[in-house]
Amino acid sequence: MKQADIKNLSAGDIQVKLDELKAQYSKLKLAHKISPIENPIQIRDLRRTIARLNTELTTKQQ
Repeated sequence: MKQADIKNLSAGDIQVKLDELKAQYSKLKLAHKISPIENPIQIRDLRRTIARLNTELTTKQQ
């Protein structure tokens, strides 16, 4: 998810998306621990997207 897309979301939408991505992140990490996934870069990208969403959510709440 790009930064421009994140800025267009409302605080409620960001929170919903954040919950979805956190669940997906934990599933992906678990799958990678059990057997290596094909593209481990997905984990890094997902983690960075979660950080971007958290940052934007903090900015909108102030």
